[in-house]
Amino acid sequence: MVADVTYLGIRHHGPGSARRVVEALDALQPVEVLIEGPIDLSDQLPLLADDAMLPPVAQLAYPKDAPHQAFFWPFAVFSPEYQAVKWALAADVAVRYIDLPVAWRLPDAEAEAETTSIIDQEAYREPPQDDMPGQNIRQDPIGALAHAAGYEDGESWWRDVIEENPDPGPVFAAVTDAMTALREQEGGLDRIEAAREAHMRLEIAKSAKTAEGPIAVVCGAFHVPALKAKHTAKDDRALLKGAPKVKIMATWAPWTSPRLAFTSGYGAGVAAPGWCKHLWENPGSDQASIWVARIARTLRKEGQVVSTASLIETERLAKTLAAVRGRPRPGFEELRDATISCLCYGDPILWHLIESKLILGNEVGCIPENVPAAPLLEDLQKQQKKARLKPEALERDLSLDLRTESGLFRSTLLHRLLALNVPWGKLADAGRSRGTFREKWKLQWQPEFAVQLVENLVYGTSIENAASGRLTANLSEAQTLPALADLVFAALTAQLPLAAQSGIDRLGERAAQTNDCRELLGSLRPMVDIIRYGKARKTDTAKFGTLFERIATQGAVQLHYAARNLDAEASRAFSKILADADGAIRLADMNADLTDTWVSALRKVTYDEQAARLVMGSASRLLYQAEAMSPEAATLLLERMLSPGTAVADAAAFFEGFFEGAGQRLLYDEALRDCVNDWLVSLDDDTFMEHLPLFRRVLSALDKTEKKRLLDVLFGRRSSGTGRVLSEHADALWPDHFEALKEILIKGARNG
Repeated sequence: MVADVTYLGIRHHGPGSARRVVEALDALQPVEVLIEGPIDLSDQLPLLADDAMLPPVAQLAYPKDAPHQAFFWPFAVFSPEYQAVKWALAADVAVRYIDLPVAWRLPDAEAEAETTSIIDQEAYREPPQDDMPGQNIRQDPIGALAHAAGYEDGESWWRDVIEENPDPGPVFAAVTDAMTALREQEGGLDRIEAAREAHMRLEIAKSAKTAEGPIAVVCGAFHVPALKAKHTAKDDRALLKGAPKVKIMATWAPWTSPRLAFTSGYGAGVAAPGWCKHLWENPGSDQASIWVARIARTLRKEGQVVSTASLIETERLAKTLAAVRGRPRPGFEELRDATISCLCYGDPILWHLIESKLILGNEVGCIPENVPAAPLLEDLQKQQKKARLKPEALERDLSLDLRTESGLFRSTLLHRLLALNVPWGKLADAGRSRGTFREKWKLQWQPEFAVQLVENLVYGTSIENAASGRLTANLSEAQTLPALADLVFAALTAQLPLAAQSGIDRLGERAAQTNDCRELLGSLRPMVDIIRYGKARKTDTAKFGTLFERIATQGAVQLHYAARNLDAEASRAFSKILADADGAIRLADMNADLTDTWVSALRKVTYDEQAARLVMGSASRLLYQAEAMSPEAATLLLERMLSPGTAVADAAAFFEGFFEGAGQRLLYDEALRDCVNDWLVSLDDDTFMEHLPLFRRVLSALDKTEKKRLLDVLFGRRSSGTGRVLSEHADALWPDHFEALKEILIKGARNG
């Protein structure tokens, strides 16, 4: 006897589908449950029975020799497949997958080089455009049915007819009939899709021959007509010839609720995961009331005032809108529109403030400790637990004090993950303005980080070893001093001494091989960061300081040669390198000899007639700011460089270099201001207009008040700084005014 097979066509991640599946399984009491999913991952399903396995979670699979080609199969608590597995495990019923093995999803040889990862059983793709006629039915069959029913989008139709309809009737039979009609218009399938359905038919037939009772098949609604259709086993096996044979590794990984939304690019996603979870957890008639209460709670956390009367009006309006729109009960759209009207005062901006928290959620799944995982994933879970850092799907701020043990440990973990190209945390402020002992991070967990960790298995099996191995490999490939210095800094902040020492050795070798002044000076800024932040991380940087002096001295020796014969673009780039190098040398505060060598190098550039004028101006500014050039010398130099005998282009370039980002100096230095004023006045109209963008750029550092003060001093006006012009005889008149004011204040105090 061939067992009876019942097909339950579902919508992936549909709470209504999940509920109907559980009801159907309770009524059918099958002896085996077959689910659409890679058959070679079936042995992972029993792990869902662990109470510590909290959705959203995903099955992770990847080729042993190519971990970058990773696949995810996400499960939410409201996913029909998840509920079907949970039901089977609780009832001690056999449950397994019936879809193609994972290897079939690997890219072919031609596409392999372009593929980084393929995620989910439906793959990640652009969100379906439900309102576009003639769309691909296989890609979004629900959208096609919605259009046929007069709905604007498939999400609303499925929710009303399946997920929120209190009397759905024979849902699965009706959906199968609708899908059969749609598939008749669809045409043929591609090879992989045809092979998928052939493989599922063969597996269903295999179970039907051996089962001693009814069988339930849980799969996407689109596949049901093809699985029920008559096909010979010979034809189906022919479609499966040439199956790839690849060693696959598999485990479970945490997922996030926002990544269940199709706006994230998840083709099998839903519009609002938070709303779907709400529907699953609250199946009764009070769904609207509970959702409105959740909205109110979220608004209040944002500091908004929400009255009880407004909540009542919100629910009433939502029910009225549902009735007007012909909906069986208020849906997400009706509750959203009612919320904007009654709680947000008609302003959608206030709604957008809480929208992502409500419709996307902030849940991150949890994997039990006893679940076998990729070594790096397992180590990360231990590190997260030790650091007391819970991965969250929405962005949050984290401030760390590196002087505390916990702050240093957390910072080290986040820096090591950055070294592994896993940016769970992004450094917002390295503490430069508040000392080297503070860091500010922005944390946000993404499911793809699991794939990126797996890819780093080639470097080591723990976070520390893998980060050290990857940085060491990157150091061996780096070819410039700035790149090497950045990598050494990364190794230092991640507390990876072996990689840091390797980088220091490479820096010394590279410094001995190069005479490129730009490369030498460009490495000083990241190197001084290493010296400064080494103190915060209890790292001995004495040897590194010696290397810094050596490279800075080499750069200073080459400086005046490197400043010659540069075009405009090269001059600007070199000026920035020059300013960074100057700041690094002064910040390092090594010794007087290095400072003297650097000042001497800047002075050579300042008076070198072959130097690019922009670089010459920058060098002059740095000397003047460091008080290594007197005001009188600066004035004489400016007079000479802006004199009528100097070409306007050269004068403008020097002017830009000298005042770039330092226009405030014109407010206080009368001699420099007079030089600039005389030069500007001497320019003819055409020349002035030609260089006007330059003047604007130089003076852009001045705010509105500073610009007014500059005009006041240019025109001889005395300003109080409050917008009022001082009287010419203010000094003589002030004593009498002061006495009168004092008398008024004394009388007021006596009367009070």
